[in-house]
Amino acid sequence: MPDTTVTDPFEQARAVADAVLYEGYLLYPYRASAAKNRMRWQFGVLVPPAYADDALGEHSWSRTELLLEPQLGARLHWRLRFLHAQSRTVEQHTGDGWHEVPEAVVDGVPHHRFDEAVEQSADLVLAPADLVGAAEHAEFFDIPGGEEYEHLSATVRLRRVRHPLRGELRLRADLLPGPYGLLRLTATATNHTDTRKGTFLTEYVEEGHLLNVPDESTVDGPLERPEALRHSLIAAHSVFAVTDGAFVSLLDPPEWAMPAVRECHQVRSWPVLLGPEGSRDVVLSAPVILYDHPAVAPESPGDMFDSTEIDELLVLRTLTLTDEEKAQVRATDPRGSALLGRAENLPPEVFERLHGAIRGLRPATPAPSKADLFGTEQPWWDPGADRSVDPERDTVIIDGVAVGRGSRVRLRPGTGRRSDAQDMFLTDRIATVRAVLLDVDGATHLAVTLDDDPGVDLQILQGRFRYFAPEEVTVVSA
Repeated sequence: MPDTTVTDPFEQARAVADAVLYEGYLLYPYRASAAKNRMRWQFGVLVPPAYADDALGEHSWSRTELLLEPQLGARLHWRLRFLHAQSRTVEQHTGDGWHEVPEAVVDGVPHHRFDEAVEQSADLVLAPADLVGAAEHAEFFDIPGGEEYEHLSATVRLRRVRHPLRGELRLRADLLPGPYGLLRLTATATNHTDTRKGTFLTEYVEEGHLLNVPDESTVDGPLERPEALRHSLIAAHSVFAVTDGAFVSLLDPPEWAMPAVRECHQVRSWPVLLGPEGSRDVVLSAPVILYDHPAVAPESPGDMFDSTEIDELLVLRTLTLTDEEKAQVRATDPRGSALLGRAENLPPEVFERLHGAIRGLRPATPAPSKADLFGTEQPWWDPGADRSVDPERDTVIIDGVAVGRGSRVRLRPGTGRRSDAQDMFLTDRIATVRAVLLDVDGATHLAVTLDDDPGVDLQILQGRFRYFAPEEVTVVSA
């Protein structure tokens, strides 16, 4: 489905959304021959139902639940964005017609087969008020297949083939009890592409064995996962924009919305507020966990595809490729070729900015002597240097209660600007505080152990704790 009539909120979201869309599209060292580029697109892949397998982590649908404060006349625009794989093969003309070949060189540039991708999207626009009290709204979309040829010379051409896709967007709105008029939106994206497995070489999952890793020296035909990807919605993620309304942050909600937030369930896609700080009219729901208001660093010179890596490191490593390896990069994919050219021609002043950036400044004050600060000349990092603190006796006030060693708390990890994929397993767990710690920047931390952890005694003996800020816990009544 063509990506047309992009509204301003979607244009503002594009930079961050594209970083999600192309995460893993082509990993360093950006060559098709690299093993990790034969197992691409680990995030956000919605496979056809025929390939879905919970045991292998392959699924055909994802779900997002949002909280919306609508005003009169509110309109919701949901855009599902994804990549559509297309196989690119090289064909050479001989006396009896065109035939596929592993590689061909034209004007000194090698060309070989590779799976590329085309951006696609599907849109749903409606009034949330029309969904309240009504049945779930469902809308199918179809992405046509195609076959294209690019002639590189009189005897060499590239053949690109895309298979048709079929998907569905389902949206439900539930009016939550209370005086706030809050709506819970449940948005489900599903791949309904009708295809079935052919005769593929399939290796069973074993301990320490990677499923379906291609070995071109032994494989005559397509493997199961690469073939499934050609019928999949790849790197699928959603952008939601509302007019005359505002979304509620699920990471840092107001106190009155906390009960509703705890009832929201995300399945393979996690929503965050998008746009400048304070804005609440756009949400990005991605297959990776982000903070509210994520932004691409202004120092970043362009797409690196390894979005969780450091641009400086990737540029330096790219520049170390040999001439032969660089030729393979250029032959693999146009985006990889553009990345390589950008790395080779990066101006010094731009490259220097990749080394680091100052995000904020604070006034500097003269440092007191160690004797003035601690009453001792011991090093500042020595636990005995500051006798004014005692982790086993100190307390911190939470919900009007002094919390210290032995206090029991309920964990609410991720409150504020903190995100950890493991946090979802700790939410609402009960823990016991083992120490109250103060770091050199003046921040307070609670060292805790989980009450239902069978290894708690060993953790106490080894001093291995989990650490949370005071705002990430609530007090459990005795």
